Amino acid sequence: MTATATTTRIPAAGDAAPDFALQSTAGTTVRLSELRGKSPVLLAFFPLAFTSTCTAELCEFSENFDRFAGKGVAVLPISVDSVPTLKEFKAKHAMKTDLLSDFKREASRAYGVLREDTFFSERAYFLIDRDGVVRWTHVEAKLGDKRDATELLAAIASLA
Repeated sequence: MTATATTTRIPAAGDAAPDFALQSTAGTTVRLSELRGKSPVLLAFFPLAFTSTCTAELCEFSENFDRFAGKGVAVLPISVDSVPTLKEFKAKHAMKTDLLSDFKREASRAYGVLREDTFFSERAYFLIDRDGVVRWTHVEAKLGDKRDATELLAAIASLA
């Protein structure tokens, strides 16, 4: 079955970004609402740590960390994996970006990207401006696909 059953629709450009509070690999709770007024945010939902596409995607975020930071964008990768799993994943690949655990699947549901049949999220991106408004979204048609940093940075450039 390729259809995704979700409890909430995917926020579109112009919608208020649903708030969340998720545990990070840094040992803190990250609340999206606390970033309002500070910086744009790129949410990057990824299905599972230690899988090939997710590893390539997260390593690319790490390799381009300075490019994203130079644009003043907070990159928040989110997965349904537990914090200990994400800590191990981050350490194994020396990632610069902290990862967020959506272990209870609340953020994935709020953004309409939880695959109820497999209980992990779609690979999806949400660019949120400083005011907490969604400005760009993309949900991959196939889990094995991902956006590259160049495309994500172009979307970020459109905020200016």
